[in-house]
Amino acid sequence: MDDVSKLDFDKNFGKIFKQYRIKSGLTQEKVAEELNISLKYISRIENGYNGIKSQTLVKAMNLLGFPPDIVYENFLTHPDIRKNVELSKKINSLSDEKKNFISSIIDLVNDL
Repeated sequence: MDDVSKLDFDKNFGKIFKQYRIKSGLTQEKVAEELNISLKYISRIENGYNGIKSQTLVKAMNLLGFPPDIVYENFLTHPDIRKNVELSKKINSLSDEKKNFISSIIDLVNDL
């Protein structure tokens, strides 16, 4: 997908935002309070009618726990970037213990 419209991006982001908000067990009201934005704005984001400022995006990722690559993955076409996103998704699905193990292996390989 080379041509990405703002509407396509906003709709995709809204779905992700809502999914992670629910997964985090937070209400729209609580998220609005934490991000210092209006409840109406949260609703508009989740329904794909509004975008989100970069600063608010970073706060939302930290609050709701979603990685940056998930926001863009549906729009990335470069093969190397796609591979990195897929690897990141696999790592993110692991337990913390397994992530630490993988990290140790990467450190060992880098030291060779």
